Amino acid sequence: MKTNLETTPNQSGPFATFSHAWNEAWNQFWFQPESPNTLGLMRIFVGLIVLYTHVTWGLQFSTFLGVNGLLPLEYRALLFDSPFAWSHFDWFTSNQSLIVIHVLGLITITMFTLGIWTNWTSILTTLLIISYANRGTGANFGLDQISSFLCIYLAIGNCGGAYSVDDWLAKRRGAGEGRPSTRNRIAIRLIQVHMCIVYLFAAIGKLQGTTWLNGEAVWGALASYEYQSIDMSWISNHMGLVAILTLGALAWECAYPALIWFKLTRPIMLFFAIPIHLGIGICMGMLSFGLIMLAGNLAFVDSRWINKRFQRS
Repeated sequence: MKTNLETTPNQSGPFATFSHAWNEAWNQFWFQPESPNTLGLMRIFVGLIVLYTHVTWGLQFSTFLGVNGLLPLEYRALLFDSPFAWSHFDWFTSNQSLIVIHVLGLITITMFTLGIWTNWTSILTTLLIISYANRGTGANFGLDQISSFLCIYLAIGNCGGAYSVDDWLAKRRGAGEGRPSTRNRIAIRLIQVHMCIVYLFAAIGKLQGTTWLNGEAVWGALASYEYQSIDMSWISNHMGLVAILTLGALAWECAYPALIWFKLTRPIMLFFAIPIHLGIGICMGMLSFGLIMLAGNLAFVDSRWINKRFQRS
């Protein structure tokens, strides 16, 4: 007796249907092929910021990182007794050799920014950032951590597949260097998730204090002589404005990990990221940190939108 499969009722059940739909959504979220346009644009911005920060190390290189510099190796050993806190500077014992290695590192970062041999220079740039951060223990800030994880994820993806010398040479050879790939999608998602974690824990930390909840935190930051780059003392006469800025920034940071994922609210969250991070950077002398955070936010900009804008220009 033949069985008509087309008329056989579905025996999968609601749980199997839900499981299948969840599996499809998970695979689409993480593994759907993505073009490299977003990663390529991020590579340029992140590379420029990293190059700038490491050039500034060179202005007083021997003073800080030299053999007898202000940041001795013993200081790092006291804080981090771990084999993972390595630095390639540990392998050289003279200031002349250290400076040569520093210059070679700057060349590597420049090649990464331009997208030359990107598969290799992205990895080397990541190792350099981590190495400098480990060697500069005692002089590190959030900029070093954000730069490190952004470069790690850029190295995972094909960040040289767009807006790079590699891509230009591949197109001249008729190759498809900038084709969509799962590798790009994974890198983008890792950056996005990590950015949400950064904002989430930053918001949790603020909620544990009192100055953010009572609306005074922005004034405390602007009044700090340690970070003050612009005289903002006039704002003390407008504490209502201070409260709006404080609570607005706190609300934005708390909402970011959730609202950034929705197409309707994503442009709003990205729009407010610009004045928040540029305001911090300009008023508190941390422009490089503000710019690296904005570079991380680029991960949420659709690669198709970026491609269209570059094609028009």
